[in-house]
Amino acid sequence: MAHPLPFPQPQAPGALPTALAPMQDVTGLSFMRLLGRYGPPDVFFTEYFRVHPHSTLEPHILDSVRHHGTGRPVFAQLIGESRPHLRRSALALQAHPVAGIDLNLGCPAPKVYRKNVGGGLLRDPATVDGIFAELRACIEGRFTVKMRVGFEDARHFDTLLGLVDRHGVDALSVHGRTVRQMYRGEVDYERIRHACRSVACPVLANGNITTAAKAVAVQAHTGCHGVMVGRAAIRNPWIFLQIRQLSTGQPVFQPLLQDVRQYVDELWQALDAPGLPEPPHLGRMKKFLNFVGQGVDPDGRFLQAMRHARSAAELFSICDAHLLDNGRAREPFAEEPHPGLVARPNHEGCELA
Repeated sequence: MAHPLPFPQPQAPGALPTALAPMQDVTGLSFMRLLGRYGPPDVFFTEYFRVHPHSTLEPHILDSVRHHGTGRPVFAQLIGESRPHLRRSALALQAHPVAGIDLNLGCPAPKVYRKNVGGGLLRDPATVDGIFAELRACIEGRFTVKMRVGFEDARHFDTLLGLVDRHGVDALSVHGRTVRQMYRGEVDYERIRHACRSVACPVLANGNITTAAKAVAVQAHTGCHGVMVGRAAIRNPWIFLQIRQLSTGQPVFQPLLQDVRQYVDELWQALDAPGLPEPPHLGRMKKFLNFVGQGVDPDGRFLQAMRHARSAAELFSICDAHLLDNGRAREPFAEEPHPGLVARPNHEGCELA
């Protein structure tokens, strides 16, 4: 049976509830804190804790639960297939200030699903049934699930939705693509709409929520409780603020390129760590700027130049040239990613919802 705990409500009365999607190597402590300054989501989800026979709770992910300082609830995500070890990890996490525990049934990285975890479990509803039973029995608070509509098709979707209800899952996030699609192709919002009508718990719609207008439109079409935003929050850290403003009838903040240039500086500082050499710091920064750059110019000149930067000084000079110089500072930052500009993925194991 579900525990009588409501899913966290939006900070602004009447606003469309929002969540930051769990993204490996992205949604850590530093990025949570940064979003806290730009207008945080109503709910955070951590990177996934890897669960296996010898796993322990990764300290850097625990730090994002304990020290984010945003005033928002944080759900801790698990990924794995072993029921005893998932139980062990879930019990350990409940000693920390988590708002709930989330199970990853959506990661599309081949090196993940080949181990029959993440999105790979969508091929095996019987195993999912057992995992849900194990976790529901040991989680005293909220138990939530993030899933895709299927592995290569949606043949098991209704069965999995039935399991969500049977085991009293407290909230469900649905990315409207299959695992095989990864981040390509159209998002199936009709499947998300079907999920919203099929399960008793709140549903968060996920997949290509790129703007505040898109978020409001998806909620109107699907009837979802709220929206979960992933990659768009890397590109546009104001998106949660914009969703709150639009859904409550307030003027919506429109960032200029000079605002983006300030974000670049704050992002660089957020991604720094004591003793971190410049080359890995620069490489990590570029992974984030791959998304930011989708909104700078339609022909991708910023992206091309940024990817070739060999030092921090060169990178900041490129940012100045494309975001501030020649009168560009007061130009609006593109609301949507420019068509045809593709962000290079972080690495094979990264879930960028």
